[in-house]
Amino acid sequence: MEEKLHALAQAAKEAVRAAKSLEELDGVRIRFLGRKGELTQILRSMKELPPAERPRLGQLANRVRDELEAELAERAENLKRLLEECRLEKERLDTTLPGVRPTLGHKHPLTWVLDEIKDIFLRLGFDVVEEPEVEYDYYNFEALNIPKDHPARDMQDTFYITEEILLRTHTSPFQARTLERMAPEVPVRVICPGRCYRRDPADATHSPMFYQTEILAVDKNISFAHLKWILITFVREMFGKNREVRFRPSFFPFTEPSAEVDISCVVCGGKGCSLCKGTGWLEILGSGMVHPRELEIAGYDPRKVSGFAAGMGPDRIAMLKYGIDDIRLFYENDLRFLRQF
Repeated sequence: MEEKLHALAQAAKEAVRAAKSLEELDGVRIRFLGRKGELTQILRSMKELPPAERPRLGQLANRVRDELEAELAERAENLKRLLEECRLEKERLDTTLPGVRPTLGHKHPLTWVLDEIKDIFLRLGFDVVEEPEVEYDYYNFEALNIPKDHPARDMQDTFYITEEILLRTHTSPFQARTLERMAPEVPVRVICPGRCYRRDPADATHSPMFYQTEILAVDKNISFAHLKWILITFVREMFGKNREVRFRPSFFPFTEPSAEVDISCVVCGGKGCSLCKGTGWLEILGSGMVHPRELEIAGYDPRKVSGFAAGMGPDRIAMLKYGIDDIRLFYENDLRFLRQF
C-alpha cells in the first residue's frame, strides 16, 4: 500500500506538470481526486488494512492528497498567468503606428437644399414651422377650399388611414393650421418644409414619399407683385443671379389667381435641350394669392387682408441644381452616390 501511494503521488505530479491547459488540469484532478479517482479509491480501501497500519498509511494518504491539491493549485495559477500573457501579447497595440481615420458622414443632398431654402427665406423675414405628417381630411382638403368631389381626393392619390385621417399629400395644410392659429393677427410670414405622401409609382421622377416646402404670407395690402419679387429673389439666390424667371397662369383650389413658376434651363440656359424638351424653361414651383375662401375659413376678413402662397419640391430643385436624373437615388442610401456630395 505504501509503495502504491508513492507511485500514485509521483504519477499525479508528473500529470500535473504535463497539463498544458486548465481543461487538461481539471482532467488530472478528476483522475486522481474525483469521486472515482485513484487516490479516492485508496482512501476508501483503508478499512481493509490491519488496524495497526491504518494510522500511518492514513497519514501518508492524506499528505499525498494535500501535496497533490497544492500542486494542482500552483499549476492552475501558472496556466492562468500564461494565458493572460498570451492574451496581452495578441492584444498589444503599437502606439507608434499611424492611426486609422474614421469615415466621417456629411449632409444628404436633400438636406443641403432644404437648409439652403430655409436660409434664404429666413433672411427674407420668414419663420420656419413644422406641422404633422399624419393629417386630418379637413386640413388637407376642406380648409384649403378642396370640396369632397375634387379629383385630389381620389384614393389613387392619397394614403387614407381612416375616412378622416390620412398622410398629408402636400405641405399646404400648414396654411390652414397657421391661419387658424394666428387669426386675425397680421403679419404672417412662415414657411413649412417637410415630407409628403402620395400613391404614385416609384420611377425616375415620382416617389410615394417626397419633400415639399410651402411659403405663406398674409398682411394688409399684399399684392401679386410682392409674390413675384419674393420668388424671383429666391430663384436667383438658389440658381444664380442671371437665372431668368417666368410666371404662367395656372389653377390651384386654394389660390386665386394662381401661377406656375419656370426658370431658364439649368443646362442650356434657355436655348433648348433634351432636359427642357426644347422649350428653354423648367417648372420648379406653384404659387398664387391666397384664396379669399381660405382666409374666411381661418377667421380672416378677405376685404381687409390678403396673402400669397407658394409650394416647391426640394427634390426637384436638388435634381436640377446637382444634375441628378433619377429621384430614387435620394432614397436608396447608395454610398457611391452620397459620397459625391
